[in-house]
Amino acid sequence: MRSLFVTGTDTGAGKTLASATLLHAARARGLRAIGMKPVASGCESMPGGWRNADALALQSASEPRPVYEDLNPFALPEPLAPELASRAAGIEVTAEPILAAFARLSTHADMVVVEGVGGWAAPLSATLDQRDLVRAMRLPVVLVVGLRLGCLNHARLTADAIRADGCELAGWIACGVDPLMACREENLALLDARLPAPRLGYLPPMADPQPVELAHRILLP
Repeated sequence: MRSLFVTGTDTGAGKTLASATLLHAARARGLRAIGMKPVASGCESMPGGWRNADALALQSASEPRPVYEDLNPFALPEPLAPELASRAAGIEVTAEPILAAFARLSTHADMVVVEGVGGWAAPLSATLDQRDLVRAMRLPVVLVVGLRLGCLNHARLTADAIRADGCELAGWIACGVDPLMACREENLALLDARLPAPRLGYLPPMADPQPVELAHRILLP
């Protein structure tokens, strides 16, 4: 079993739900699975420090449970793009702390699910892109497609960009982020026909989705 990097067609595509569901799917197969959110903006001050809701969701879905500082090395207070949020915090996002935390997590896991930020091309700093982390970690990529109007274009462009950047697209997960989307099944069929990787699952629209209950819908690549 290999670790994975999870990216999305855009912000709000369903990356955290898909990542947590992947963790539960791996755990259901008897694997030690740990989540990681290297960079998270929009954090809240808590007794233990700055904490991000998405990172906490991954921590809750992990077994064994990682320490927060390894799961989320860069916790940025402002709800902005990482480059802007880190500038506001007076720090710079760099690869070294992320790679060191990933190495520590990997010693305790059969599989680390690393969730990116925003879409594939969202920069982490002036000198660091998500593709740089994926290459350094040598991870295959799972693309989360938020099912809504425009997803065909976003999904195809993102898949092309991942491969053009020299990274492996291992599969994609459809996430029903718009419960009112017209022709959902027809759009899924178009994506199945055009994306150059297998669909690993479909997470339907739900008022309160629970990753542990959705794990059976996911096929691990």
